[in-house]
Amino acid sequence: MTKATNITWHDATITKQDRRSQNGHGSCVLWFTGLSGSGKSTIANAVSNELFQQGINEYVLDGDNVRHGLNKDLGFSEYDRTENIRRIGEVAKLFVDSGKIVTTAFISPFKSDRDGVRELFEDGEFIEIFIDCPIEECERRDPKQLYAKARSGQIKDFTGIDSPYEAPDRPELTIRSDQLSVEESVEAIFNFLKEKNII
Repeated sequence: MTKATNITWHDATITKQDRRSQNGHGSCVLWFTGLSGSGKSTIANAVSNELFQQGINEYVLDGDNVRHGLNKDLGFSEYDRTENIRRIGEVAKLFVDSGKIVTTAFISPFKSDRDGVRELFEDGEFIEIFIDCPIEECERRDPKQLYAKARSGQIKDFTGIDSPYEAPDRPELTIRSDQLSVEESVEAIFNFLKEKNII
């Protein structure tokens, strides 16, 4: 519920469909979710790069990057994590409305938060991609040494250690990043986008 009063929604002259028609492709959000170290950002950026190379309008929203700006006022409490995802959902919706394919790389550990974002979009616009990777492999990779810090108590409420990760029940796509290469993962995602006539 909005706190603001005396505001009115203004319909845009140029519609989402107008932009899609001009672009020659659909728009959607590719919502990458998974544990830290699962490969979300790597795969999301690889997908974005391939889209760009093919002349498709795209943009990447990365969890760490967004926390440097838009969400720099948020910590990692359950409330802050929920608000982090809510804001990203709203920003992603703006990108989809602008005719772009936006890839988002966020742990987004809670099903209810991801479901809340899904409700912002029309059918077929929210594509949940579960980057499924065993926590043992994520810890072995540990590119930012976050698991090591969480195990030693330096980081509290770390997802997968002392805060839960709720895996998607029915994601549009599951990528086993411990079994597929980045290139194979990108190919699987592109095949999905083509099957859905988004690209």
